[in-house]
Amino acid sequence: MDAAIEVLAREGARGLTFRSVDVEAAVPPGTASNYFASRDDLLTRAGSRVYERLQPDDATMARHRTSAPDRHTYVVLMRELIARIGAFRTGHLALLELRLEATRRPELRAVLTGRVRADIDANANVAYHLASGLPGDATAVRLLYLAFNWIVVEQLTLPDVFSEAERDALVAAAVERIVTP
Repeated sequence: MDAAIEVLAREGARGLTFRSVDVEAAVPPGTASNYFASRDDLLTRAGSRVYERLQPDDATMARHRTSAPDRHTYVVLMRELIARIGAFRTGHLALLELRLEATRRPELRAVLTGRVRADIDANANVAYHLASGLPGDATAVRLLYLAFNWIVVEQLTLPDVFSEAERDALVAAAVERIVTP
C-alpha cells in the first residue's frame, strides 16, 4: 500500500498500475495483482492507507485529552495536524490524485465520500471536538476543515507562497475568527 501511495504522489492516478507498484515495492512482477482484485481496489485501499498513516499516535491523543479546552489548545492542535500532514507529503498528494480520479470513477467517489464524511463527522473532527470540550461547534469544525485543507494544499504544492510563520499566523487567525467560546 505504501508503494501505491508513493506511485500515486509521483505519477498520478494514471501512472498507478500493478506493475508500477511492484517496481516501487521492489517485489517480483505480479505481486500486487495477487493482493488487489482490480485497479479500483488498489486505488481505494491506497486512500484508506493514507488515512491510517495520518492518524495521530496514542501519545499525541493522550496529551490532547489532558490539555485545557481553550482556543490556544485548538491552535496547537491545528498546527500539529497541518505539520503531521506536511510530514507525510506523498500521502496527501496521493489523496489529491484520488480525489481527481474520483471525478471520473463513481465507485471511487462513493468510497472516498463515505470515508471523508465519516472522518469529518465522527473519527477525528466533529465528534472528537464536541467530546473534548473545546470551544466552538460542529459548524466551526467544518469551516476549519475546509480552510485548513487549502492551507495544506498550498503547503504541499506551492510551499513558498506562505512562510511557516505566515502559515502559523493564518492557523491562529482562523481559529480565533471561526471558533467562538
